[in-house]
Amino acid sequence: MASPPTSTARAPLTYREAGVDIDVGDELVERIKPLAKMTRIPEVLADVGGFAGLCALPSGIDDPVLVSGTDGVGTKLKVAFLTGIHDTIGFDLVGMCVNDVLTTGARPLFFLDYFATGKLDVAVGECVVKGIAEACRESGCALLGGETAELPGMYSAGEYDLAGFAVGVVARSKIVDGKRVVEGDKVIGLRSSGLHSNGYSLARRVVLDAMALDLGARPAKLEGKSVAEALMIPTRLYARHVKAVLAAGVDVRAMSHVTGGGLPGNLPRVLPDGLGVRLRAPWKLPGILDLIAERVEVGELRRVFNLGIGFGFVVPERDRERTMKTLLAIGEEPIDLGDVVRVPAETAFEARVIFP
Repeated sequence: MASPPTSTARAPLTYREAGVDIDVGDELVERIKPLAKMTRIPEVLADVGGFAGLCALPSGIDDPVLVSGTDGVGTKLKVAFLTGIHDTIGFDLVGMCVNDVLTTGARPLFFLDYFATGKLDVAVGECVVKGIAEACRESGCALLGGETAELPGMYSAGEYDLAGFAVGVVARSKIVDGKRVVEGDKVIGLRSSGLHSNGYSLARRVVLDAMALDLGARPAKLEGKSVAEALMIPTRLYARHVKAVLAAGVDVRAMSHVTGGGLPGNLPRVLPDGLGVRLRAPWKLPGILDLIAERVEVGELRRVFNLGIGFGFVVPERDRERTMKTLLAIGEEPIDLGDVVRVPAETAFEARVIFP
C-alpha cells in the first residue's frame, strides 16, 4: 500500500506579500477625508468613506438634467513621473472633465476619481488628491468619492494612472447645445495656460527627444520657466468664467472646450451642419507651444494642440461687447476669436475652422 503524501510546513501567505498593503491604503483614505471635506457643498449628504457618494439635486432648478463627463490626463502622466511633480496632475484631471460639463451650461455638482498604481506611495497619492480637491473647490463642485487601487504587476515602479468622472446639473430649458448658432455669431476665446492635458506624446517627442532638452533647461521662449515647469503647467478651469457670462444674461448659443484635436477638432463639434468659424488675426502662443512649433509643421500643430485657446463662447453679435466686458471684469483677457460663417455642406470637419 502506498504511503500518504507528507506535508511540508509553510508560513501562511499574506496580501502584503502579494503586493497589496491594506494598511497603506487605509492611511491614504484617512488623508483624503479632510481634502474631500474642504470641497463639500450643501447638496452632499455623506462624507467620503462609504460604499457610494450621496448628493442631492440643488433646489430651484426647473426640470433638472444631469450632465456627465469622464476623462484622463493622457501621457502628461509620463512627465509627472519624470519630474516628480504630482501636486498639479489632479488639477488637470478635474479640468479635463469639468470643463467638458460646463459646455452645456451646467453647474458642476460632484467629481469622482480613480487612482491606480502598482505599489501605493501614500505621499504621492495624497499629492495627487490634493490637486483634485483644490480644482474641485475652485470649480464649485464636491469631491464626492473615488477609488484607490493597488495593482501589483500592472504598472512600472513609481507609475500610476488616473481617471475622473464629473457630474453637473442644468435646467432643461437652459441647456446650451449649439442648435441656435447662426451665421454672423461671434466666437470669444479664453486663453489656455499651455498644453493643458493634450498632445503630450508629440510634445515629449519634440522637446525631450528631438530637441534633447534637459528638464531643467530654460530656453528663451519659455520666459524664465524650466522645461519641466512649462510642461507641467496645470489645465485652466473655466467654471467661474461660464458662471459669470451666463449670470450676465448673455445669450450663449454654444461653448467649446478645446482639447485633443485643437480648434479644428473642437469648435465644429458645437456648430450646426453647414457652419464654420473664420478666425481673426493670430494671437500670441504660450511659450511651450512656440517652442514646439520650431519642429512641428503648422497644420499638425493646429490639429494636435490648443494653440493657446482653452475655451470658447459662441454668442450673437449684439452680445459680443457684453461678453467681453463681463470677462474683463473678472480679470480675464478674452480674445475676439472669430465669426461664424457658412461653409459648403461637404466641407470636411476640420476644414470648418478657417485660419487667417
